[in-house]
Amino acid sequence: MRFALISDIHANLPALDAVLADIAARSGVDATYHLGDLVGYAPWPDETVARLRSERIHGVAGNYDSTVATRAPHCGCRYEDPKQEALSHQSYAWTLAHTSPQTKAYLAGLPFRIDVRPLGGHVSGPTVTLIHGNQVLNTVYVHAQRPDEFLGKMGESVGARGGDIVCFGHTHVPWHRQVDGVHFVNTGSVGRPKDGDPRAGYVLLDVADGQPVRMEIVRVSYDVEAAARAILASTLPDEFAGQLRTGGIAAPATPPRSPGGTV
Repeated sequence: MRFALISDIHANLPALDAVLADIAARSGVDATYHLGDLVGYAPWPDETVARLRSERIHGVAGNYDSTVATRAPHCGCRYEDPKQEALSHQSYAWTLAHTSPQTKAYLAGLPFRIDVRPLGGHVSGPTVTLIHGNQVLNTVYVHAQRPDEFLGKMGESVGARGGDIVCFGHTHVPWHRQVDGVHFVNTGSVGRPKDGDPRAGYVLLDVADGQPVRMEIVRVSYDVEAAARAILASTLPDEFAGQLRTGGIAAPATPPRSPGGTV
């Protein structure tokens, strides 16, 4: 089976639309799953959730999803510096205020974890485990610098065996590593990459009986400027537009807003 795995859309509807179009144009994609963080940082939270629901794309709760759904004090994000912390709080407050009760109810219903058996539950084939952070909390960052020991304990905790695949997001940087025969796959970010590449990202995962697991990181161009302009026209912090343009690399300060809300 071939899976498309999308994560960390963060209310960036143009990026999501481009990724879904790319997936639809490919042959042999059997199912698409999301790995959470559907909202936050961009101005289309309700529209993003509505699009996923219309496409019947199931998935798990990211930290932004579960905190918005429960009106937690903050999003549970990691802050690089005091400025980033302040911006994160502004994003969270904006998202709480601009997410409908219906969307919050949907986010509240997302599961923490999904296990998929591509070859069927009647055979001892591989299991694909979908989470957002790690196996305990959706706020834990599983980045590529984590040692094999960390990943080994993570795989053991989810019950993974050789040939299984553990998939997650949250860091917004895609990578893949194999430890003790278990594949660990970070799917990157659709709507807010942080690896210096502004294109939307997702992962194609191929699991077939008797064949090695294959994983492909896919990047998709989309209208980044349209998304940036929408952020600038909203009351979200202008800095979020710059982060989209640079793929998460620190960007120079944007010009001040005009009275109409745009530059």
